[in-house]
Amino acid sequence: MTGPAGELPDYAERVLAVVESIPPGRVMTYGDVAEWLEEGGPRQVGRVMSLYGGAVPWWRVVRADGTPPPCHEGRALVHYREEDTPLRGGPGGTAGRTAPAVRVDMRRARWDGDAGGSADGSADGAGIRGRPARRR
Repeated sequence: MTGPAGELPDYAERVLAVVESIPPGRVMTYGDVAEWLEEGGPRQVGRVMSLYGGAVPWWRVVRADGTPPPCHEGRALVHYREEDTPLRGGPGGTAGRTAPAVRVDMRRARWDGDAGGSADGSADGAGIRGRPARRR
């Protein structure tokens, strides 16, 4: 993921565009983002997020088990509460209700690219950037 200084690699731009499309209160896994792009994998998405994800809603991309990025659990929990993201164990998180125990309820919060129509809120049935929403 290299390029001229100040220029964002194409793959990184596409990853960040997907992340920006995730509605408040919903999440995608690193693997979901890669699957949506039909390129790379969870590790490549994670690398993009670690290098360039600070300016997008990074807390909406989680591990497959619903945990937020390591070492960012406390900051993520603040965002989850603000956005009313469904959490395992209720609004405070899981056992002990501490930041390290934060886990998103994937059954309720996982987003497939369809925001009740499309990612831009229109009712045309298309998902992110006009692609059909994926069904799980």
